[in-house]
Amino acid sequence: MLFVKPVVAQEKPDVRTLSLQEAITYALEHNEDMQKASYDQLSAKYMVKEAKSSGLPQINAFGNFNMYPAIPVQVIPNVFEGKPDEMIPVQFGTKYNASGGIQLSQLLFNQSYFVGLKAAKSSEDLYRLRKTMTEEEVMYNVSSSYFQILQTKEQFEIINANLARLDQLNKILQLQYENDLARKVDVNRIKVNKTNLETQLQTLTSALDQQMNVLKFFMGMPLEEGIALTDAAITLDTGVAAFNSSKDLVQGQTQLELLSKQTELTDLQLQNIKSGYYPTLSATGTFQYNAMRKEFNFFDSSQPWFSTGIVGLQLNIPIFDGMRKHAQVKQTEYTLKSLEADRQKLTKNLEVELENSISQLKNSSSSIAAQEQNVALAQEVYDTTNELYKEGISPLTDLLEAEVSLREAKTNLNNEMLKYQLAQLGYLKATGDLNTLIK
Repeated sequence: MLFVKPVVAQEKPDVRTLSLQEAITYALEHNEDMQKASYDQLSAKYMVKEAKSSGLPQINAFGNFNMYPAIPVQVIPNVFEGKPDEMIPVQFGTKYNASGGIQLSQLLFNQSYFVGLKAAKSSEDLYRLRKTMTEEEVMYNVSSSYFQILQTKEQFEIINANLARLDQLNKILQLQYENDLARKVDVNRIKVNKTNLETQLQTLTSALDQQMNVLKFFMGMPLEEGIALTDAAITLDTGVAAFNSSKDLVQGQTQLELLSKQTELTDLQLQNIKSGYYPTLSATGTFQYNAMRKEFNFFDSSQPWFSTGIVGLQLNIPIFDGMRKHAQVKQTEYTLKSLEADRQKLTKNLEVELENSISQLKNSSSSIAAQEQNVALAQEVYDTTNELYKEGISPLTDLLEAEVSLREAKTNLNNEMLKYQLAQLGYLKATGDLNTLIK
């Protein structure tokens, strides 16, 4: 479940405010990888139709025209004059010949065809899983970039708050210096700290611009479009990370499903190769018209065209192919073993990622609690030191050190919050539950 708390900001007509869910939804519609995955999935549907087409009747029309400038001559015995020992030249055929007709064939049995149908349907599932995996990658990248930007914005607030305190202190010191109540070195010390913070602010500004561009890239959004982000937080089901087995949690991971589908396709490829040992049977039929002319007068309706019809069966029986299919079978069997090794490696890798994310969740949760206490303590130290400085009891160096400590404590808390959010993302990715971000 995702809870979103809007941030109060100045409304700008040319800036679009996006929650995390809205950013992810936009990315799923506009990201180029998502569009490509959708096209591949649609293409896979036609792969199934292509596989089915070879089992349907195949009908082709044909036409043929030949002209013989020199009619072929053959030598035969002169049986026409009763002289079989004498050979005479004879021309067979006519100068102009034409034929046209239609040919029909229907596959009756081909084991490879049935295996191919299964493979085509399995390929459709493969592209569906690839699209799902692309969706998960897009959701993870957008969410990760989103949280990094929020962390940078939080750092802005920390530095701006410190700058505001230094500005106020600088005004007080400047008046005191003008009235000979403060030293020049104290004024300069404030200016040095202020300049350092302003430099950090400029660095953060550049980093924020770059992070915004990365987020827009992952979203498929034009870089010139202005966006503003709202605060976001992921809430995991309590107890999930602590009590569920990592092996059980990763079993529904899309990467594992995709690898299983690749194994299934490879197994079908093996079956298809073995199907090459089976005979094939097809029914054929041809009907055509032929015409032979001494002159080019095929459009003369008084001249005859002769029809021919043929119906038959065609049987092909494989006998010996030089051990080609045997070699292909062995190659595919080793490919299956390689895929099994990939599955075992991927399972272990996912389990490690999940265990690491759970460990990071626990560590970050403890660190956040500790850093929150540290921030409260640093704030108390700063407030006390500030009062003592105003009373002239504490030196300026103590106040500046307390200010630096407070800023570091808030920065550390901010960093731990980011680590916690990224660990939550890692947990959702490892368990295949990233789609909960948009529910």
